[in-house]
This record gives sequence, C-alpha cells and structure tokens, in this order.
Amino acid sequence: MAMKIYTKTGDKGKTSLIGGTKVPKSHLRIETYGTVDELNSWLGLVGDYVEEDAVRQQLREIQDRLFTVGASLATDPDKDSKMKVPDLHEADVQLLENHIDAMNTVLPEMKFFVLPGGHKAVSHCHVARCVCRRAERLCVNMQEQDMYIEPLVLQYINRLSDYLFVLARYAGHRLQVEEIPWRPRK
Repeated sequence: MAMKIYTKTGDKGKTSLIGGTKVPKSHLRIETYGTVDELNSWLGLVGDYVEEDAVRQQLREIQDRLFTVGASLATDPDKDSKMKVPDLHEADVQLLENHIDAMNTVLPEMKFFVLPGGHKAVSHCHVARCVCRRAERLCVNMQEQDMYIEPLVLQYINRLSDYLFVLARYAGHRLQVEEIPWRPRK
C-alpha cells in the first residue's frame, strides 16, 4: 500500500515535532530545519553541476548528514521520543575539514575577495553557502532564545559553509574558470 503524502494535519498552520509537540509552522525550530532542508536541496543541485565523482560523493554524504541535522532540529528536546534519531559525530566535522584541506592544496592563494559567478557550478556553490549561513544564523538565534540545539549541529553547519566556499573556488579551478575579484570603488 502506498503512503499518502498529504495528512491534512498542517492545514491550520500547525505541525508536530518529533516527540509529538504541536507548534506553529512559523516556529523558529521549524524555520531552522526548513532552511536546512532548503540547503540540502541546493546541494543536490550543486551535485548536478560539479563534474568530479569524488565531489558528488562528498555532497551525497553531506546531504545524509543534513538529514541528521534536520532530525535533530525537529526533535522536541523536552519529550522522550520513541524514535531513534541519528546523531552527528566529531568525525563528521573532521571530514569536512579534511575535504577543505585537500581542495586547498590545489588552489592558488587568495589575494582578494571573490565575487560569486563565472560558471553555474561556482554560482550554485555560493548560493548554497549563503543558505548555509542563514541556517547557521537561525541556529544561533535558537541558542539565544534558550532553545536547545546540539552544539555539534552548529559546528557542522559553520564548517559546511567554509566547505562550500572552498568548493566554489575548487569547482572554478577544475573548470578553468577565472575567479572574479572584487574591486571596490575608490
């Protein structure tokens, strides 16, 4: 039997967190994991534009981790959920750092700020980076509102935005696209 995609439970603007707590769809926790979901979709698009299989595989793994992040953010920390929610590990952050370091070994030293653009792969990496930064700001906002968030979630999202910046440069380098320097008016 096929699962119905519509439940009608959200027709009045409410949704349930993992654990059963009902909250408005405008709730900060919903906005935060919705932004992580948006980021995940952008990463799928980035993967469609990059030409290197190893990078595509990295992105698929990151997408899997973002589902983990979303599940963490969607869980009511005050309720005992019967559902086993996956968790992040320090090794997930370290893996992003390793990918960043590996890409940086072939990139020229940065001597100027770069403008997003030059190729669709580069531009989409930058859009994903911006969405990632928005997710990070929302996570910080949750902390400031005394809403529980796993510390590793914030660390992972922060490192992921660094990864996406370096990936934009790396994709441009592999595609032999010149970086567009920002030249401020004088």
